[in-house]
Amino acid sequence: MRVETGIARHGSPEAADSRLHRGTNQSGMRDHNERLVLSLVRQHGSLAKSDIARMTGLSAQTVSVIMRELEEDSLLLRQAPLRGKIGQPSIPMALNPEGAFFIGLKIGRRSAELVLIDFLGHVRSMLQHSYRYPAPRETVEFVTSGMKTMRAELTPAQDKRIAGLGIAMPFELWNWADTAGAPRDIMDEWRHRDIRADIQLQCEFPVYLQNDATSACGAELVFGQTGGVRDFVYFYIGAFAGGGIVLNGRLFGGPTGNAGALGSMPVPGPDGKPTQLIDVASIAMLEKALNARGVEASHLWTSPEDWGEIGHELDDWIANAAQALAYAIVSASSVIDFEAAVIDGWMPLAVRRRLVDAIKAAIGTIDGEGLKLPVVREGTVGIHARALGGASLPLSERFLIGSTTISRST
Repeated sequence: MRVETGIARHGSPEAADSRLHRGTNQSGMRDHNERLVLSLVRQHGSLAKSDIARMTGLSAQTVSVIMRELEEDSLLLRQAPLRGKIGQPSIPMALNPEGAFFIGLKIGRRSAELVLIDFLGHVRSMLQHSYRYPAPRETVEFVTSGMKTMRAELTPAQDKRIAGLGIAMPFELWNWADTAGAPRDIMDEWRHRDIRADIQLQCEFPVYLQNDATSACGAELVFGQTGGVRDFVYFYIGAFAGGGIVLNGRLFGGPTGNAGALGSMPVPGPDGKPTQLIDVASIAMLEKALNARGVEASHLWTSPEDWGEIGHELDDWIANAAQALAYAIVSASSVIDFEAAVIDGWMPLAVRRRLVDAIKAAIGTIDGEGLKLPVVREGTVGIHARALGGASLPLSERFLIGSTTISRST
């Protein structure tokens, strides 16, 4: 698997094969087998040839050829030999951090983030741009200047190994006009602009696009500590609540990429009447409550690591959001038997912990007879999950098997 350079794609990339643990010795499947090896090494940290042959069913000779080529391509690195009592020492292979680089872009309600990661998912550089509302032209300018800054910090050899850019953004962004307090004509530009194509013109590597909450779910899948959980429902609580679904270790987006649109799920509102999850659990609701008391709430967006003392509005928001999320989790569990429900978001760790604890308590008050409810736990990626999820799109589509769905254009 060569790291391609000088490629400009305007269509969706081919879907990766969904088989995760079985390989083939047919000569025409080398790309699949290379992705299979890289996926297993990523999951386990390092593996010897004998381990991979046992896990995949591939012949020892096939595995040896694949790993030698991946090592020649600088995607794998030899580790220290493991000496046993009998025979030759086993030589584990691990991912080479310098093997490939990926850029992720998050377009949000109040800010955009641009991140550069290496093959292990370690952040090499991150830039943030705050605004009152997102505008297409301003976003492209931020990406263009940001990429120039980031790439200037790389060596020529590293720069050639940038394998793609992934965009994480809400679909139908133009519907935000009223909620975002933005001029309708500016927001309506998103309806007529193909932001992926606009950014592709600035890049010699492929550009991918996915819903922002779904991308955050992908970051949890690829970079998070899932503990071997293969089926989970994921909620990312940002300016607006959203989420994603992972089935059998694969991010499920559906035919339009809109599966797991959990923000639209009907839940009981604070007054007991049906409403959508997005209208209760979104941080925009906390901002609205603070503004109603005359409190300037921009720190919710600019200081996600520490909101400071907020007051009873935070307590009320956590209680209402937790109740709504509990109903959403129980409802989702009546359709799919999830092992876990993962909660993450643009919020301090202490707030996320309080929210998860409140959700667990709220689920206990809901009649779940006949259901096996999932374990509710905190996410492990954190506030930058959407940007990292964007970066995971080219990583998954080009080097892994079964991690993400095909990204789509606007």
